[in-house]
Amino acid sequence: MLAFLLGAVIVAAAIFAFLNGFRDASAAVALSVRNRALTPTIAVILAAVFNALGALASVVLAASYADKLFTVPTGRSGLVLLLAALIGASLWGIYLWWRGFPSSSTHALISAVVGASLGSTALGHPPLEGINITLLTLVLLPLLVSPVLAFVLGFAAVYPTSWAARNTAPNMVNRRSRQLQSVAGAAVAFGHGLQDGQRTTAVVLFALVAAGAAGVGEVPLWVPVFTAGMLAVGTLFGGWRISYTLGHRLVRMDPMRGFVAQMVAACLLFFGAIGLHMPLSTTHTVTAAIVGAGANQRFSATNGRMLLRIAGAWVATPLVCAGLGAVFFLALSPLA
Repeated sequence: MLAFLLGAVIVAAAIFAFLNGFRDASAAVALSVRNRALTPTIAVILAAVFNALGALASVVLAASYADKLFTVPTGRSGLVLLLAALIGASLWGIYLWWRGFPSSSTHALISAVVGASLGSTALGHPPLEGINITLLTLVLLPLLVSPVLAFVLGFAAVYPTSWAARNTAPNMVNRRSRQLQSVAGAAVAFGHGLQDGQRTTAVVLFALVAAGAAGVGEVPLWVPVFTAGMLAVGTLFGGWRISYTLGHRLVRMDPMRGFVAQMVAACLLFFGAIGLHMPLSTTHTVTAAIVGAGANQRFSATNGRMLLRIAGAWVATPLVCAGLGAVFFLALSPLA
């Protein structure tokens, strides 16, 4: 039974990583395709390659990330808890993709783990150690801080960029901005892999430790390769529903502001992963940077109704995923 549950968790982690790449591909390719900086095929291939590279590089940050996480119990109960969380987070991600709403896979996963822990506690098992601190530092604070920071920086960064291009013909500005967007899109994809690669890697490592297949602190080589591969494959399929939302329905912007938004988001993702060892949502960061850069124009460019719907999905994610995690743990509890 232990081997079966471990296999089920690894399969669920593969599906979660695939959906992560599938849905979050929009963050890297939406503006590049919208502004005709890259063709859809080239944009997706570029995003897949740099997503995989970022996920491989994230293995050196996994130890720092794991230190801030909860402790999963060993044995079948820990594996069932991880399985319930992965199922709940994946189902919510599919639903939001179908609606065309960008959302955070990280917040969905951690909230689902919190819900599964509540379900475990309801059956008389001890709660996960450190889960309250995890919820505060990895869900609530980033949910409140990172979108605001990305919006402000995206809005402010338009000023020096516009000043630098003040004496350049508009068609030349657009041409150079499209060229730079190729670099910016790759940077966002690498930052996404750097950030989100740690999540799937950490879940698989927790499962291996819970099953007794690996020791604490061990990172088998196949785990980051597995994560990088699934993220890349998911990116290649591309979640175009969300790309259309970000590139067409949310904000209308020129190539220069598109480049600004992507570079601001990429810098925040790098700083969060390397400097702060804090998980930042690629979706939240990119979306807020797009809205910030798009707001710094002489005309109204933001679809306020769509923005409210997206913000509502962000607020609902922790609550819904916690509920799904609890429900699926209770449903799978006979296996624990």
